Amino acid sequence: MVLRITAQALEQVRHLAQAAHPIEACGLIAAASGEPLAHRVVPMRNQAASPTWFSFDPREQLQVWRELDQRDEDCRVIYHSHTASEAWPSREDIALASDPQVHYLIVSTWGEARHAARSFRIIDGRVF
Repeated sequence: MVLRITAQALEQVRHLAQAAHPIEACGLIAAASGEPLAHRVVPMRNQAASPTWFSFDPREQLQVWRELDQRDEDCRVIYHSHTASEAWPSREDIALASDPQVHYLIVSTWGEARHAARSFRIIDGRVF
């Protein structure tokens, strides 16, 4: 499954990541059910408030998933930023990736990053 998101959504995620730096930014990108193009960025609070780790607030996450249902949308992308490393999943990112249907987008705000953004599928602990 190929990831399809709008350029505006990617730019918005990059902006959110830069604005949150040095704390990791996080959230999701949604698409209308049955539509291939993800476009609606839903920023979420990083409950960990950490430069090396992110976690969704469980209450906020439940509220966002309910909103997706009400809007007849699907989560296509879970995104977060890396503030001091490349846009590549960490061991923790891989271990916590629980949905094989979504793409995981990482945006690096690290000044030495070779890739500013990359997306991955993570299935059963394997990165694709």
